[in-house]
Amino acid sequence: MIVSASRRTDLPAAYAPWLRRRIREGRARVRHPFRPSVVREVDLRPAPRGAMDALVLWTRNPGPLLDDLPGWERDGIRTLWLVTVTGYPRALEPAAPPTEDAIRAVERLARLVGPGRVAWRYDPVLVVPGLGLDPRWHRENFGRLAARLARHVDHAIVSWYDPYRAAGRRLARAGLEPVEEDIEELAAALAEVARGAGLPLQSCCEPLEAAGIPAGACIDENWIHRVWGLPVTGRRDPGQRNGCRCAPSVDIGAYDTCPHGCLYCYATRSPDRAAAFRARHDPGTEVLAP
Repeated sequence: MIVSASRRTDLPAAYAPWLRRRIREGRARVRHPFRPSVVREVDLRPAPRGAMDALVLWTRNPGPLLDDLPGWERDGIRTLWLVTVTGYPRALEPAAPPTEDAIRAVERLARLVGPGRVAWRYDPVLVVPGLGLDPRWHRENFGRLAARLARHVDHAIVSWYDPYRAAGRRLARAGLEPVEEDIEELAAALAEVARGAGLPLQSCCEPLEAAGIPAGACIDENWIHRVWGLPVTGRRDPGQRNGCRCAPSVDIGAYDTCPHGCLYCYATRSPDRAAAFRARHDPGTEVLAP
């Protein structure tokens, strides 16, 4: 079983004490996001003693968990890391970690687990003329980040903004309107930058092969196989959106709990509600969800 921590929130950055305790106790309880009365217990003990083959951590800041990694490694906990670094302004990401802090955390993470277990997510790509985020800005910004991160990650992942309803409303209230530029043209420019940096680049849920970016998966069985030799089943997670190539996993996070406040986020309907939840959160509970 692959455990995802988490598509729904930033557990390493915002809920490290909770996740640390769940790993120590070897279990978490997860509330179904659409049927709150349904609660599932998830075995977080590493295989073969338990059911967890790999733990995939999604975050903007791995820093709060880095001191735990040597112990996790000794205990046989296999971690892969998906770290989002966009370099976007505060107008889009009000409470996300500063870019320089995120880069330094990736560098330290790579020293601890090796670059082969870290992927950089440049996601989502938004073209917002009102903020100066045009294709030229993205090419230059992606280039600056790639120059810093390429030696510390296995590969990079790009995906474009999808206009989820709540995210669209937040952007509109802020007077920001993403526009649909020629995706393939910008994707080809990013692919060229990545090649120049020696950085393998793949897409998430985007058909960009014509632009030179192969389709990939975030929770990637082939990546897991390369790192640990675990078997590849070829199955895809039926609970994800169209075009997703991710392997099946069990997510232990919860929607409406991430405090970063990113305007484009699909996982948080109300940043104020998420911030309030974090403020009253008890890390001793087995279930994260409110």
